[in-house]
Amino acid sequence: MRQPEDELRSLELASLRRRLTEYNTQLVDFSSNDYLGLSTHPRLISAFQNAVEKYGVGAQASRLISGTKSPHLKLEELIAEAKGTEAALSFANGYTTAIGVLSALLSKGDTVILDKLCHASLIDGARMSQANIRVFPHNNLKKLDRLLESSTQNAAPDSRILVVTESIFSMDGNTANLAEICTLTQKHGCLLMVDEAHSLGVTGPSGMGLAEELNLTHQIDFHMGTLGKAAGVAGGYIAASRNWIDLILNKARSFIYSTAPPPAQAAAAQEAIEIIRSSEGTTLRAKLWENIHFFHHNTSLPQTPQSPIIPWLVGESEAALILSQKLNKDGFLIPAIRYPTVPRNTARLRITITAAHQQANLLALAKRLSQE
Repeated sequence: MRQPEDELRSLELASLRRRLTEYNTQLVDFSSNDYLGLSTHPRLISAFQNAVEKYGVGAQASRLISGTKSPHLKLEELIAEAKGTEAALSFANGYTTAIGVLSALLSKGDTVILDKLCHASLIDGARMSQANIRVFPHNNLKKLDRLLESSTQNAAPDSRILVVTESIFSMDGNTANLAEICTLTQKHGCLLMVDEAHSLGVTGPSGMGLAEELNLTHQIDFHMGTLGKAAGVAGGYIAASRNWIDLILNKARSFIYSTAPPPAQAAAAQEAIEIIRSSEGTTLRAKLWENIHFFHHNTSLPQTPQSPIIPWLVGESEAALILSQKLNKDGFLIPAIRYPTVPRNTARLRITITAAHQQANLLALAKRLSQE
């Protein structure tokens, strides 16, 4: 029987061993997904505290027993309205949303087609569903078209074919060719799920993501997202038609068999969505994009960023760790991202820009990176 220390040694030798590190508040954080700085917003803190006073710190049961409280329902009503769908369902976090939804919608004999760079949670959900899994190279529309054609030709009359993509990809920071993907899925009569985890709050007239920005909201069957990034809280959601949401509610095991998220979490997330859609949210988005462009202007990066996520490619895992440690000593928090989170030999620093960053810090990091 293999021993844990042997596996840990192998990870160590490959520069792939992970350890928990307490966040040092003296460092300038360039790793956070809190793109609008809402995690410390007074309105969110107040909403959380008020809900704790009213409902306590926990939900006491799963949603289908007695765990559903008013904040959960109000949050879901708000998400559905904001995303332009009939209904929505919230989960404890983004990972449980992905695995719950995909394994509820799909089963053996169905087909799920994913972009190669889709997040691990989407891959895990696809595997758990036991559906046939097909993968197309990142943003390769010709390959997607061929996979859709072959899948529809070989599908049983009652089987489902679902295309899954992120709108902003979590490790590369670029966007999906969403308009073209919508066209292809409609052409072949298939379903489409878009994970807006990193675009909620960041893009769109009211901050509802890339689908809203491109006016594609009603061409997408399933709008997925998280509430722990630009929304600054925690949780995940799926928004769709009423019948699809009812089906997910009845079949998603990560929803059915989990204690409900604390009502205070839902109350704070509701407040975050309201801020994101308000004039304040518009101002915060403008500041975020101002910071993104300022940082890019002061670096040697060739391409204009499409999101707050800026990958600084290094290559080898050990080299990425060394650079991360150097920057840490210089006052910057930017962890190294390594395999299996990204493909082998593409280790990187994943730099994230937020509306809360000061331009002096952005300039200091840009100058420091220019020395590498």
